[in-house]
Amino acid sequence: MSSTHSQLLDLRPTETSEAGTPSEARSAWEARYKDAPARLRSFSSVSGNEVRPLYMPADAPGGYEDRLGFPGAFPFTRGPYSTMYRTRLWTMRQFAGFATAEETNVRYKYLLANGQTGLSVAFDFPTLMGYDSDHPRSLGEVGVCGVAISSLADMETLFDGIPLGDVSVSMTINGPAIILFCFYVAAAERQGVPLSELRGTVQNDILKEYQAQHAWVFPPEPALRLILDMFEWCTENTPRYNPVSISGYHIREAGATAGQELGFTLANGFEYVRRAVERGLDVDVFAPRLSFFFDVHNDFFEEAAKFRAARRIWAKGMRDRFGARNPLAWRLRTHAQTAGVTLTAQQPENNIVRVAYQALAAVLGGAQSLHTNSMDETLALPTEKAVTIALRTQQILAYESGVPNTIDPLAGSYYVESLTDQLEAEAEEIFARVEAQGGVVPGIESAWFQRQIANSAARQQREIEAGARKVVGLNDFTDGAEAVEIETLSIDPSVEARQRERMANLRAERDDERASAALAELRVAAAGQGNMVPPIVECARAMCTLYEIRAAMEEVFGAYREPVFL
Repeated sequence: MSSTHSQLLDLRPTETSEAGTPSEARSAWEARYKDAPARLRSFSSVSGNEVRPLYMPADAPGGYEDRLGFPGAFPFTRGPYSTMYRTRLWTMRQFAGFATAEETNVRYKYLLANGQTGLSVAFDFPTLMGYDSDHPRSLGEVGVCGVAISSLADMETLFDGIPLGDVSVSMTINGPAIILFCFYVAAAERQGVPLSELRGTVQNDILKEYQAQHAWVFPPEPALRLILDMFEWCTENTPRYNPVSISGYHIREAGATAGQELGFTLANGFEYVRRAVERGLDVDVFAPRLSFFFDVHNDFFEEAAKFRAARRIWAKGMRDRFGARNPLAWRLRTHAQTAGVTLTAQQPENNIVRVAYQALAAVLGGAQSLHTNSMDETLALPTEKAVTIALRTQQILAYESGVPNTIDPLAGSYYVESLTDQLEAEAEEIFARVEAQGGVVPGIESAWFQRQIANSAARQQREIEAGARKVVGLNDFTDGAEAVEIETLSIDPSVEARQRERMANLRAERDDERASAALAELRVAAAGQGNMVPPIVECARAMCTLYEIRAAMEEVFGAYREPVFL
């Protein structure tokens, strides 16, 4: 017998089973191996929660119907649709946008030709903040981190030759979201697309902006009014379009734990619902169009469990707290994106592997839409090669792995069910703490949310810097090299000049009287109580620019200033 074979035999337990009750058997098993040398000083998830060496039925108690049920049925733990990926795979999106609308249009057509099934628009920083490309504050940032969109003309160019009635479009924009949405609506009108056929999502989640990402424009109350205006208008005019994507992604990217991402995101969602109900909107009508957006971090099982817990919490809250009777209002549907914060500039090819496992966790968690990050996104906007690899990652998962063939294959795992319960309990505890702050908006105004996220981010950073949490290629397995050179995408410096020229031509060619009249009507509407979507759409038709529309509303609403906190 070989020495290797002998060593393997030595690892066999001396007894094949433990006697007594399951609890007694577990205690006996733990006593037998408690002095075995551990590979790590402590075992914990990325979020800092202890991971036990063994999970058993006692770790996941409760009835099957109450906790799991069937896919497409309350409490939706096992998935929002009855047949899940056996009927339709998740929508494969790649977050894309750079330079001008013309150049991004070419990238979109390339992605659609290569099998992408939905578009996701990345805007540059000036657009995210509501500034035109020729505004002084836009200097040096035009087209750098996304596409520059300053008017209806830009939006039309962005989707030139792309039928908006056939392609689902997601737009990641928050502070000035209603303005970009109205540009999109006006562009669809010019294509001759009935509004009832528009499909897609605008992120439009201002609460998490105050908490984490900071791309705001107006103070909370007028900003929330604009979001409710979109709920109301979209319910009546674009019934297939999601007017909000309640987002945990940026909360997690800012440093929150999985439990905080879950709790803060759902607290924000319930706040939107509460305000919409108070306005008089029918929860059974508007709630089915609410969508979500979660991060997919490195801790594989914790991430899969997070999606399952989110659906169960939302279903219970909508039915029991808000009295929704429509099962579609109980159902949480979500987009997911692999975690940008986990990408490393060092050994960037390792990011391909990270993204693949994160994508698998999202699919096993039951996401409806997925963006996979490109390996080079920590260095620059992705190259065509990198974005193709990211898309192929999803396609291999969809068509080669066999994972989508059965629904919720992790169900029944003692570990996964325990994690799902644990995350649900953590979220419920967070809801109670939010209420103790006076609610979501008071919690933002006192910087309570911001402090919680900052504290979690600091803990995680300390762990990495101390080497307590290994990051391959960054603080271990570095091969003596700090970075590997790969080809990256560079933005032509002429982009800004071309955008400025485009803006000048737009202003010279438009009907200034019509534009001025539309902006005047917008100010009147902002000072009143009516829905803001129609006057903003009219401003878009009149070729008013993004900043002109923002400034007109800011005259009435004022600007937001973040509270200082340490």
